[in-house]
Amino acid sequence: MTMMAEQEHQDEVPERWSAKAKSEVVLRLFRGEAIEAVSRDVQVPVHEVEAWRRAFLEAGVGGLKARHGEPEERALKQAQAKVGELTMKLELAELLLEKRGYAEDLARLKRSRGW
Repeated sequence: MTMMAEQEHQDEVPERWSAKAKSEVVLRLFRGEAIEAVSRDVQVPVHEVEAWRRAFLEAGVGGLKARHGEPEERALKQAQAKVGELTMKLELAELLLEKRGYAEDLARLKRSRGW
C-alpha cells in the first residue's frame, strides 16, 4: 500500500464496528487470511479480532443447535394449525350437509348449541 492509500485507508476505519462489519472481518479469516494481516489492515488488535471470531462461531453453533422457537411457541403454532385444519373440515361438512338438504337441521342445531 502506498503512503497515500494507507492514509486514506486509515481515515476509513470506523471508531465503532457494526455487527455486519465485524462479520466481514471474521469471514476474511475463514477465507484463509492471516489474523495478523487482517488485524493490521482493519487496525484492530489481534485479540479483539480473535474475540469477534469466537463470538461469531459461538453464535453460529448456537444457531445450528437451536430449534425454531421455544417449545411453547412451537406447541402454539401446532395448535393453531390444528384449529385451522378442523375449522376447514367443519366448514366442508356443513357445506355438504347443506347440499344434501339438511340446511334447516344444521341451522337449528347451531341455534341450540349457541354457535
